[in-house]
Amino acid sequence: MTALRYRPDIEGLRALAVLLVIVYHFEFPGISGGFIGVDVFFVISGFVITGLLTRQMDQGGFRFGDFYARRIRRLVPAFLLVSTVTFLIISPFYIGDDYYIFAKSWLASLMGISNLYYFTELSQYFAPETRSLSLLHTWSLAVEEQFYLLWPAATLWAWRSGRLTRSPLVFLALLIAALLLSVYLAHTHPKAAFYLPPARLFEFMLGAGVALYGHRLPALGPRQAEALAVAGVAMILATAVFLTSNDPFPGFNALWPTLGTAMVIQAGLVQPGTVTARLLSLPVMVFLGGLSYSLYLWHWPPVALLHYQLIELTWPIRLGLLAAVLLASWLGYKLVENPLRRRPWNFKRAFKILVLVPLLIIWAIQSTIRIADDLSFRIPEERRDLYKIIVQNDSADVHEPCFKGPTRDFVRDQACLFGQPLAEGERPDSVLIGDSHAIALMGFMEVFLESTDLSLLMVTQASTPFIPGELTEQAFPGDEEKIVRNRALTEYLKQEPMTVFISAWWNSYLRSTDFHDYFVATIDWLLDQGHRVVVLEGVPELPSDAHAQCRLKGLEDCSIDAADAADQRRDFNRFQRDVQARFPSVNWIDPSRVLCDAERCQTVLDGIPLYRDESHLNYIGAQEIGQAFRARFGNPLKPLKAPAADSGTPAP
Repeated sequence: MTALRYRPDIEGLRALAVLLVIVYHFEFPGISGGFIGVDVFFVISGFVITGLLTRQMDQGGFRFGDFYARRIRRLVPAFLLVSTVTFLIISPFYIGDDYYIFAKSWLASLMGISNLYYFTELSQYFAPETRSLSLLHTWSLAVEEQFYLLWPAATLWAWRSGRLTRSPLVFLALLIAALLLSVYLAHTHPKAAFYLPPARLFEFMLGAGVALYGHRLPALGPRQAEALAVAGVAMILATAVFLTSNDPFPGFNALWPTLGTAMVIQAGLVQPGTVTARLLSLPVMVFLGGLSYSLYLWHWPPVALLHYQLIELTWPIRLGLLAAVLLASWLGYKLVENPLRRRPWNFKRAFKILVLVPLLIIWAIQSTIRIADDLSFRIPEERRDLYKIIVQNDSADVHEPCFKGPTRDFVRDQACLFGQPLAEGERPDSVLIGDSHAIALMGFMEVFLESTDLSLLMVTQASTPFIPGELTEQAFPGDEEKIVRNRALTEYLKQEPMTVFISAWWNSYLRSTDFHDYFVATIDWLLDQGHRVVVLEGVPELPSDAHAQCRLKGLEDCSIDAADAADQRRDFNRFQRDVQARFPSVNWIDPSRVLCDAERCQTVLDGIPLYRDESHLNYIGAQEIGQAFRARFGNPLKPLKAPAADSGTPAP
């Protein structure tokens, strides 16, 4: 079994890993896969922790309490320092749910479950903008802490039963099984694979395998060890350069940098004097490796804040961040991380001082943020009206019964009726159907309904574009809520002809050729029922959720590139051409006509911010667009009183 000794080349590996992560997050060109530095860390942890455990077990000195006390003293003080400073710095800037999300993630991070928190939070329909989550990088620390929670008990059981020394083939079989599980999860459940431990287990096991069986592998001469180490470093660097965030990960794409890391560790284990080991052991690499944990903690929060404030990472900013992060990491290491890790606190005392008390404090902060109206001290008075427009005017809240009402028997009373008042039992002559993007356009529609004799029923539901009949089961297999809603709406629309306004998150759904066909078939079906069909087009999507708050952040120019907006519409334009060719009677209303010219698309009109997130208008912003549209182009609803008699004859 491998004897544990100080390995300066492993400090150099840590330095390489953290530098890859930093240059990736700082958006240095040419390092599209730098996030694999995290996986390098996992292999190193597997090697170091397994070596520490087996040495203590061989010497009869292993105690669970001592092990976890050391882990707490090693990891928690630096985290508390960085997270507290981050909280103080972002407090004047983060608003609404963004501020509360930070507090929740702070609590989850200290509890060692931030990966579970982010997996849940980022799976929601209105997920937060990831690049602005200040503690997002702690997901990897949580995965490592969960490894610490399970691995010592598994190692102790295997050591006591003698399986550590007797069963290398069993270990190899388990390692291969863990890799195959990672491959499966990366392709079938990519978000779970990224955030949850099962898909990363093989990475820790690679390091553990070197610690357990490295000395039992065939002996390597200096040249062989050099070749192995060079190949390992090359695998790490090549993956960092050629891999992208769009590739499946972890799975096989994580095997190359992690196997490369294990190869470097193994080469240095049997031949410490290789050129690769000496390069990794250079003083600057050892220095950065010693700071690697602090560097990792400090590097991301300022980047997240810059993203939140819509500040571009230019070269001067990148270099300034590097210097600031290095200084903060060194000071934190000298003043907090290193002194506290050497305190002779047992598990009970370390847990009480460094975990329990901070948990209570952070919980109190989180509760205060959730309950209190904190506008008075975080948002200047002159900007509070802007805040209310953006954050407190979600159309889904303004017209909640029409979005969150019953699925099977949607609301049909006055709460969801607009335009011309109806007598008791009278049926509206138009309907607005679709998902959250449909209801986000309701303020736009209300402007026009004021001066027409149309009566309109709004029927919308989150993530539920209308697709009729049996087609909805093909579009949403197994999603009973969407299927039930669309069946109910199908039956309603079969009753008599009316004007049907249809909208959806076109830019998202139409990326799929299946949904392109579903929507064409939907329009065909509506026309076949005798309805007049009006397609409400979408508005340009913003670069991020944070851009919706551009004016609130004090920026003057909140426009976006019209070429980018046009590029977003490519799939919709193809859909529109197909529909116009087959069904020329379909009407189209494009709200972006008042937003975009040849160069720029506006996200603010007359000082009013229009959006509430990356792709949804806020309620007041939608009304503002409607008023501007009416002033320039007139009321597009006036000719739409009755369905066209010949609309249901599609071209062959």
